[in-house]
Amino acid sequence: MLRALRGIGGALPRYRTRRHLQAFLASTRRCRETQAATLAQILTLNAASDFSRERGLTGSLTAAEFRRRIPVGDFETVRPYVERLKTGEFSALLGPQNRLLMFTLSSGTTAESKYIPITDQFLKSYRHGWQSWGICAMDAHRKLHQQDILQLASDYDQFRTPAGTPCGNISGLVGAMQSPVVRLMYAAPQEITKLTEPEAKQYATLRIAAMNRHVGLVMTANPSTLIQIARLADRERQTLIRDIADGTLDRRFDLGEAIPPGLRRRLTRRDRVRAKELERAVEQTGHLYPRDIWPELTLAGVWTGGSVGAYLETMRPLYGNIPVRDHGLSASEGRMTIPLQDETSAGILDIGSHYFEFIPEEEHGKPDPLVLEAHELEAGRNYFILLTTVSGLYRYDIRDVVRCSGYHETTPLLEFLHKGAHIANITGEKLSESQVVSAVKTITQRRQVDLGHFTVSPVWGDPPRYRMHLESVHMPDDAVWQSILRDVDTELQRLNCEYHEKRKTARLEPLDGQLLPPGTWHTFARSRQNRLGGSVEQYKHPCLLPDLQFSERLWRDHALPLMQNESTVRRPHFLGGRRGSLATANDELQDAS
Repeated sequence: MLRALRGIGGALPRYRTRRHLQAFLASTRRCRETQAATLAQILTLNAASDFSRERGLTGSLTAAEFRRRIPVGDFETVRPYVERLKTGEFSALLGPQNRLLMFTLSSGTTAESKYIPITDQFLKSYRHGWQSWGICAMDAHRKLHQQDILQLASDYDQFRTPAGTPCGNISGLVGAMQSPVVRLMYAAPQEITKLTEPEAKQYATLRIAAMNRHVGLVMTANPSTLIQIARLADRERQTLIRDIADGTLDRRFDLGEAIPPGLRRRLTRRDRVRAKELERAVEQTGHLYPRDIWPELTLAGVWTGGSVGAYLETMRPLYGNIPVRDHGLSASEGRMTIPLQDETSAGILDIGSHYFEFIPEEEHGKPDPLVLEAHELEAGRNYFILLTTVSGLYRYDIRDVVRCSGYHETTPLLEFLHKGAHIANITGEKLSESQVVSAVKTITQRRQVDLGHFTVSPVWGDPPRYRMHLESVHMPDDAVWQSILRDVDTELQRLNCEYHEKRKTARLEPLDGQLLPPGTWHTFARSRQNRLGGSVEQYKHPCLLPDLQFSERLWRDHALPLMQNESTVRRPHFLGGRRGSLATANDELQDAS
């Protein structure tokens, strides 16, 4: 009955969504004109704000005039105005017709989080983009029209500003505003977003969604989250089946009063028939992965570009090797692309939502870089993307590097490559070099030690982690080295809210360390200068490198040759966590010798 109601009630939303999609696709034939209209709309909407009046921003400005009045900037440009928004001075940044709904939080390059305003006009465009993505996915996989969706999201109202504005995750706000008919399509209730303990939240999601036989689409931003929930399902398979059979919630995952009453009723429903089905799946496969729980799975929707693509090889078999459709390039600051096909990270630039500008990768950082509009991009070239949004961000350098992979009509297709040179991002933490430097400085000053040169880099693993590389002459005591790593990891969590969240949810392992033979940084610096050019005086040692292969190459190309030349072979130090590929370094050294 409910499925029939959903089919009837969903006909009108699907019709409207297809109309929006058709209008969007038609606009891609007029990229330049659409972007000019979008810029005028944004500037008109917020023209009465203090920020706009102080800079003479009106809807009549041309793109060239707009550029002359607003330099390329980052969040610090608007932070003072956002602080006023938080206290209820909405006219500081927004026009009267642009109502503030919430703030999303994102890590900044300093210790202070970025409070990104989300307005009703922003949310309208954001939802249209998601609806276009969804209807394309469902029309490409017709079974999805009769199947349910498992979406993993977070609460939009985790805490409030002094003026009472909710702060949290925009995906939670979208879910909270869905119509009751649309909510019938979702396998997990909106109330689950209110749970704050990560594993209890994931188990509650599984406890309810596993009772649904008809899940066809699984969605979340990061594929690492889907890996986590799949492994939890298998690890707790007997508990999960017992809870479903008996109508219980295992006490290890029961948060008591933290669970809303309506959600508790869903968590204590009983279905012995379904429990028997899951038992048979375990008997047949020996596991209870999502592919076993939902054999009708049709599609996964996650990010696939940049470093997160490395998760897909692990994720796919857990979900039955179903097709994957990229979410599109999106961030707290805005949605940038809409992929319309499976198995590609490239998507059409969402030209009706924000005004976009682009700096060629080789120009970024120059005092007066070349800046291009969307229709001026060249296929095969890389760019930094700038956003101007209805929520009050202007020429905002989000530090994302994208590649133009071609065009849809006159609108570029973009794929995300990586964050900028001084930002590392394995699973959404966006760790900046300035945060790494600040964390190490704080700990070394507190301990009154000198570490000399160091470099932190991401290291792939299951889950991944960051690694600090340091010459052994600066750290003779292993116990001190271990404690410094723990303290730096704690300080990084304090400085970066998203690093803290990824550590809290076990999507990142603790920081570990690699001690290098003396002279490693000298040979590294010499090779880096030879490759990049510049004088010795101009050389700047990198404290953060976002390259996943850096640690292995540093050992192979610089540390290992130095140790081979020593008269006595010493085992290299590798401390702070599980031993990865470098744990075999001494064996490699013996083989090479």
